[in-house]
Amino acid sequence: MFNSCILCPRNCGVDRTTTLGVCQVSNRVKIARAALHFWEEPCISGTKGSGAVFFSGCSLHCVFCQNEKISHGQVGKEVTIDELAEIYLALQNQGANNINLVTGTHYIPQIVESVKIAKANGLEIPIIYNTSGYEKAESLKQLEGIVNTYLPDFKYMDSSLAAKYSHAADYPEVVKEDIAEMVRQCGTPVFDDNGFIQSGVIVRQLLLPGHVKDAKAIIKYLYETYSDNIYISMMSQYTPMPQIAANYPELNRRVTKREYDSLINYAIDLGVENAFIQDRAVAKESFIPEFNNYLN
Repeated sequence: MFNSCILCPRNCGVDRTTTLGVCQVSNRVKIARAALHFWEEPCISGTKGSGAVFFSGCSLHCVFCQNEKISHGQVGKEVTIDELAEIYLALQNQGANNINLVTGTHYIPQIVESVKIAKANGLEIPIIYNTSGYEKAESLKQLEGIVNTYLPDFKYMDSSLAAKYSHAADYPEVVKEDIAEMVRQCGTPVFDDNGFIQSGVIVRQLLLPGHVKDAKAIIKYLYETYSDNIYISMMSQYTPMPQIAANYPELNRRVTKREYDSLINYAIDLGVENAFIQDRAVAKESFIPEFNNYLN
């Protein structure tokens, strides 16, 4: 599979055993962080934390990426599939509510095998697949029965914005197909007695400064297509990173209260009830985790 890799919509076709594709990582699993993570939606993190494993590399490369250190594969530690399974079990032993696989698109085959190994050795907590939304639906099919909850982004409805900020004009159509496949696999969200999600789909929409209209189009599409069969997480946490100022000055600010309130009120007027919203105070660089942190 990795000798001519077409796992993601980029369809590089490169031999990842000898060179790097758009994801900027080889066929060997590389992780940048494995630790309890407390900054997800309440039904994921709770007070004990989500067992987050941040994979190095990314197939999307958004210009405003907060995790640029890892998205280009510049930091991280290579681990075997067995070691990855051991990490899941260690996080479970630390009290994690779930295993949260962050940006694992380019490692789907290894993820499948590592989860199978971990489950054979006592892993019982749910598996969450945390993604940019830029996946191949056929690749996601490999995760059926492995992933309990999907946590995709829906970044853009406008293909011109997707091309400008993520170099992926096909993003809107790709993410629509992906979410449909995710809902097919996991169905309507199910929560345990403590309010933690056990299965289902939560779609995240990160509001970008100056792009409320596009965000509203996304919320409208999601609600009209899925109604209450998914949850929508409307995020205000956009934080301008240093690489933004020179080439994308329009993104070199945080989202205003007026912009975010406009999006929330629009969702309420549509009839959206299954949703998460954020305090604007989360838009801080201090909420970006430290990488090269493997289990503490």
